[in-house]
Amino acid sequence: MKENILVIGGTGKTGRKVASKLIEAGHNVRIGSRSASPSFDWDNSETWNEAMQDMDKVYITFQPDLAVPGALQAIEDLTKQAKRCRVKKLVLLSGKGEREAELCEQVVIHSGLDYTIVRASWFNQNFSESFFLEPILEGFIALPQAEAKVPYVDTDDIADVVVTTLLNKEHNGKIYQLTGPRLLTFREVIQEISEVTEREIAFTPITLPAYVRVMKQQGVPDNFIWLIEYLFSEVLGNPDNSEITNDIEKVLGRKPKDFAEYVKENARFGVWTPKVDAN
Repeated sequence: MKENILVIGGTGKTGRKVASKLIEAGHNVRIGSRSASPSFDWDNSETWNEAMQDMDKVYITFQPDLAVPGALQAIEDLTKQAKRCRVKKLVLLSGKGEREAELCEQVVIHSGLDYTIVRASWFNQNFSESFFLEPILEGFIALPQAEAKVPYVDTDDIADVVVTTLLNKEHNGKIYQLTGPRLLTFREVIQEISEVTEREIAFTPITLPAYVRVMKQQGVPDNFIWLIEYLFSEVLGNPDNSEITNDIEKVLGRKPKDFAEYVKENARFGVWTPKVDAN
């Protein structure tokens, strides 16, 4: 049966893959973004009503992160609007080991609507689509928490889990924690990318205060600096985040993608190959 599904953040790392898979399965998908019609803008709650009209289910991703100030209020307001629009189910993308994000989860859990919470570890794609990409291309990356071990998870796996939980009521009321199959430090991540791309990429450990100073010198916005400080101190420093789960296998009946497979795929597309200046 075709369902009407709003994908908030439908152009983002997980949202665009969720939307694509739902469309392939024959469902009616509405993309929740500022550029869509009707538009959806987290900073303008007046757009939310029209975006959720006639939608059966909603996939929620909050930008930049559920941990930031204002996220809790936004999720509370969105959930109330979803009920007024007669939405039947919410699937919330949350962060593994983020206490602030868990407050947002509670809003969805106690909304009276069907729900599934999908807590994800750090994405593989942070190294190919996000703030780690540029220094990798430059061949030099310096990061704090150098020895923190993270079970990076692939957005393909996250999207498959989200689609499955959106479409199947057996996942109602469940919280899933998604991780990859092994733990990696930043140094090990950069080493794997370096070996596959046959490039020399230097990794240097750096203190968090020094990293923050560099970001300020580069003119990085204060709200993004706050988020990075939070993620590196509270999330990477949280021992719960080094736990590997089998929830992807539980939901999908298959193993999660290994980081090595992700690296090989992206290397074939030249993601980490520096552009040659023709001048």
